[in-house]
Amino acid sequence: MTLHIRNAETEDIAFLAAMLLEAVNWRGDQPPSTLESIMGNPLVWHYLSDWKRSSDFGFLAHEANGTPVGATWVRFMTADDPGYGFVDEYIPELGMGVASNHRGQGVGRILLEQTIQSATDHGLQGLSLSVEVENERACALYVSSGFVVAGRVGKSGTMVLKF
Repeated sequence: MTLHIRNAETEDIAFLAAMLLEAVNWRGDQPPSTLESIMGNPLVWHYLSDWKRSSDFGFLAHEANGTPVGATWVRFMTADDPGYGFVDEYIPELGMGVASNHRGQGVGRILLEQTIQSATDHGLQGLSLSVEVENERACALYVSSGFVVAGRVGKSGTMVLKF
């Protein structure tokens, strides 16, 4: 599969929302959340609400025919409105989703590498994220990219990559 990567733009909000939904629904053994339910949940939807703020950035991976298959997005959170992977106000949180029929094919790794490179090019201090510890594939990807566990809340780990 040939992938093309491009910057995520304001008009990509619908696909980013679909990828946020993919990230939320990574488990196949539980009733899936719906787009309406995540949009109505401020603890989840604040990752994309008002996309694209001046400090937001991200990437879309798409096939040669233009079909998008995955995305990353990076957003700064505040102590008053922290995300699940909040470390501090100087390290933004990373979100990522890959279409279920494209997982395990390197899409996430390519997107993650591009996002890390862009974060360093922007002069950021690092990136943080939250991942369920049972999501072994995602955890392994993040660890292999240099992320370390900075804390745990319930079944999720907060991971950070400092530059």
